[in-house]
Amino acid sequence: MQYENLINKLIDLGIEEDINTGDITTDSIIPESLHATATMTAKQEGVISGLEIVKMVYDRFQKDVIFTPYFKDGDHVQKGDVIVKIEATYPTLLRGERLSLNIFQRMCGIATETAKYVKELADSNTQLLDTRKTAPGLRVLDKLAVKHGGGTNHRMGLYDMAMIKDNHIKMAGGITKAVEQVRSRIDCGIKIEVETTNLDEVREAIAAGADIIMFDNMSNETMSEASAIIKASGKDIKTEASGNMNIPRLKEVAATGVDFISVGALTHTVKAMDISMNIQIG
Repeated sequence: MQYENLINKLIDLGIEEDINTGDITTDSIIPESLHATATMTAKQEGVISGLEIVKMVYDRFQKDVIFTPYFKDGDHVQKGDVIVKIEATYPTLLRGERLSLNIFQRMCGIATETAKYVKELADSNTQLLDTRKTAPGLRVLDKLAVKHGGGTNHRMGLYDMAMIKDNHIKMAGGITKAVEQVRSRIDCGIKIEVETTNLDEVREAIAAGADIIMFDNMSNETMSEASAIIKASGKDIKTEASGNMNIPRLKEVAATGVDFISVGALTHTVKAMDISMNIQIG
């Protein structure tokens, strides 16, 4: 699994945060060897994301857990659908319950919201992008959930794509100088994206050799003009629309010809999907 090291660190932190020196209630009441079965059930319609992470959580507590998923990540479920069955000791199921549900519900919520946006873009060639507006430490899982919802991941962090924004441009003395400075320092395979706010900046970014040009908070009319200017340049430059993007705007923005629409709300305004866990002895 890509980024497995980060996910393992996240799970370790979650266990330390929730259990620390032990589950004092369970340890006092439930026999350690008592076998039980848990089922996770969807309490609303949604898109599944995070099953593999749930399994990783339970594997930390017990190596012979039997994990039986009835769906896979990316599947749509209806209210009442049993998503997964987990067979383990009763203490294991209790110790992993809150951490696994916190992760699973958040990821399913992101995937479900992403799928709504993707559906709006189904008749266009425009792809939906996420952003770096994620919960600290949860970025890998947040972005994985976006993929399961049908979206496309933007850069993971500050290290895998150069994004030249307004503050960089001010410090460098303009778009051209900013691109030149970044290009001289990075590997040739790393893309450079430039944030623009008007048509003059778009033209400068084209001339400077940007790989991707972001249209930041532009009107639909301006974005249409900017897309046409880039197309007329004959250069293979991708375009991204950004700023106050929401579902009612998507089709109109896609009609401007942009390649991508980035939406921070996919991950920074998350409503967890309602999923319950029921445990029975045996």
